[in-house]
Amino acid sequence: MTAVAHRDHPGLSVAEAAARLAAEGANELPSPDRRTPLRIAIEVLREPMLALLLCGGVIYMALGDIQEAIILLVFAMLSIGITIVQETRTERVLEALRDLSSPRALVIRDGQRRRIAGREVVRGDAVVLAEGDRVPADAILRRGSDLQCDESLLTGESVPVRKLAAVGPEASAGRPGGDDLPGVFAGSLVVRGSGVAEVTATGPRSEIGKIGQSLRSIDTEPPRLRKQTRDVVRIAAIGGALVSVIAMVLYGLLRGGWLQALLNGITIGMSMLPEEIPVVLTVFMAMGAWRISRARVLTRRASAIESLGSATVLCTDKTGTLTENRMTIAELRVGGRRLRAGDEDGWDGDFAELLTHGRLASAPRPFDPMDVAFHAFVPAAEEAGSEPLGVLVRAYGLRPDLLAVTNVWGADEGAPEDADELTVAAKGAPEAIFTLCGLAAAEVAGLRAQVDEMAAAGLRVLGVAKAAAGGAPLPDSQRDFSFFFLGLVGLADPLRAGVTAAVRECRSAGIRVVMITGDYPATAEAIAQQAGVQVGATMTGDELANLDDAGLRAAVREISVFARIMPEQKLRIVNALKANGEIVAMTGDGVNDAPSLKAAHIGIAMGGRGTDVAREASAIVLLDDDFTSIVAAVRLGRRIYDNIRKAMGFIIAVHVPIAGLALLPLVLGLPIIFSPIHIAFLEMVIDPVCSIAFEAEREERDLMMRLPRSPEASVLNRALLAWSLLQGVLAFALVGGIFVLATWRGMAEPDVRALAFSALVLVIFGLILVNRTYSASLRSAVTRRNGVLGLISAIVFGVLAASLAVPAARTLFKFGPLHPSDLAIVLATGAVFVLVLELLKPIWRSLSAT
Repeated sequence: MTAVAHRDHPGLSVAEAAARLAAEGANELPSPDRRTPLRIAIEVLREPMLALLLCGGVIYMALGDIQEAIILLVFAMLSIGITIVQETRTERVLEALRDLSSPRALVIRDGQRRRIAGREVVRGDAVVLAEGDRVPADAILRRGSDLQCDESLLTGESVPVRKLAAVGPEASAGRPGGDDLPGVFAGSLVVRGSGVAEVTATGPRSEIGKIGQSLRSIDTEPPRLRKQTRDVVRIAAIGGALVSVIAMVLYGLLRGGWLQALLNGITIGMSMLPEEIPVVLTVFMAMGAWRISRARVLTRRASAIESLGSATVLCTDKTGTLTENRMTIAELRVGGRRLRAGDEDGWDGDFAELLTHGRLASAPRPFDPMDVAFHAFVPAAEEAGSEPLGVLVRAYGLRPDLLAVTNVWGADEGAPEDADELTVAAKGAPEAIFTLCGLAAAEVAGLRAQVDEMAAAGLRVLGVAKAAAGGAPLPDSQRDFSFFFLGLVGLADPLRAGVTAAVRECRSAGIRVVMITGDYPATAEAIAQQAGVQVGATMTGDELANLDDAGLRAAVREISVFARIMPEQKLRIVNALKANGEIVAMTGDGVNDAPSLKAAHIGIAMGGRGTDVAREASAIVLLDDDFTSIVAAVRLGRRIYDNIRKAMGFIIAVHVPIAGLALLPLVLGLPIIFSPIHIAFLEMVIDPVCSIAFEAEREERDLMMRLPRSPEASVLNRALLAWSLLQGVLAFALVGGIFVLATWRGMAEPDVRALAFSALVLVIFGLILVNRTYSASLRSAVTRRNGVLGLISAIVFGVLAASLAVPAARTLFKFGPLHPSDLAIVLATGAVFVLVLELLKPIWRSLSAT
């Protein structure tokens, strides 16, 4: 607190401020109704797939199969742990908003300036604002001096906006964005000037608070894959239970001993239990999150990676997402000549003079991004020998009637204002500079044509002029200098490197790119053209506001560039796209992006420049703000989905011969093939293959040339289900045929079991080869590298060889010895199985494509 009274605005009294704080509440967003880790854990345990894993583990433990029980329970605990961690982190969304909206503030109470916590600011407070301050609440500017605010967190605009003091007590604050309005808004940053503002809204009533309220009302889009696989699990579980009951009844009726029948039914039922499906989802998503993290992408909800692979529309913000969120000098114009950034051959003294005086007209220690851009060109000025020196003697700020700033510089400290060596530099809106220079109408017309040309290219255009002090005392107004026009400077927020290639690849993958920005239409269209976004008509926020939901749904089918869009309108656009059946991915980095990030199927936040609010509301965070990482995430998402389908097809196919061989001996009165040791061996093949080996499969060559799959397409559609059942039936027919023929020919029961079981293992590996790829040849499936599959194959065939060759192992598995002719039958069975399916695969592909 200081003892210096404020002359113009006494502010509230301490007592009145305390009363309003008690009546209206603190200047912060309300604490969210947080879900505790325990509450999240209970919700997770209600998931059918996790419940299936836990029940399977308990049943295996009851049967004495500790190893299988431990495997299932570990996977269940891993899935539960990952989910709890991810869901707990999402609960920090509103906390990040509360921190951002409640900085410390300098207010006037009882006529004195007091520094207080932002949460203690109340309606009616007089807030003192200066460069570098974060505005603590929504307010009306009552007195200001060249005040400019960066409102990009709320609007997405890359350029700060000018603020003018309100005239009269009834002045309206307006909405964030746009120049010459009196409203300043919570969370925005003062980049230039100073002022005093009267608070009009705090906490949830502020613009940033309204975004927080919107976030609370939006539910995160549930993963479609999880909903689909839940149905698959339910159907498969019912099928497995049915096979188990049939086996138990047949055993009891045909062989007697109902207790043994019950145990036999449970064993067969466990062999049919589709516990691999939730294991597949858990492993694939966890491994996918790890793989994408190596590309500097953080996955906050693992299922979002798969969802991103199915995205049909990518909605992207402009500022900080497609562009770098910083101003740079892109073009200089002097006397009709043009010099673009990086074109060093055209550099001469005229351009150096223009640039030097542009910098002299900027703040010595800049906050304003445009001032920063002029200072960033210091090396170029040094090369031209025109590095500005001296000290700032006087500054003339922006005025409502003259949008220009003028700085007067002296050669050294203490130079008098009437010194001959003073340098005067001005920059500002081109029309204001034309007026200061007193240009003729014909000259102004030609310059305006240049300004229009530069603005159409998305540049923010400034005029620059110089004057001589002439040794007289400095005037009260910058209008009284005799200015000479130097030229025009075009500034731009440059496109990020690699964006154009990333947009091109998205389009080749059938993903439509839509730009939604708070910036002006000309700037948006220019950036969209540079990035390769298809530009037709551009819709503004005012035009969108006049559309009802049905009209907006029709508009978003055609329009790819939206400009001057407010936060709630971004949310409307996302919801309209979703209503059209699109799978929507949304990128962004500001507070204004948070509602649409949360509402989209996949929210993608920029991690470097992005706000905590945007990161916490999103499912995926790009740690290095590299837009091209989105393409890597899309590719990985498609690969994950492809491999999940392969694993699902394998799971369905492999259980058909197991079920058939479990029932066949009971129906025909033949020796039982499977005992718990055989089931455990088969699980040793099935579980790691479908959960680890298929996850490690590389992507198909045409992966990024395919159109996105239909949002309604099931992970296990009719075509894939039919193909999997065909594979399973053929496998059962071959192995079952060998089993029946060998038994009828009088082969000993241990020999038959060894022959049939070995053939089944070979057929299962045939299923792996067939399902490794749906588009490439058998040669590719055999030769394509997969270190995990190679290791699993070596272990499985090693154990199988030991069980057939080592007497103690043969006794454990109840196997007889296999002769060379038997091994030839086993190998021939596997080869015939693979060749027949490879011949049928093209037919299946053509039928499933129609």
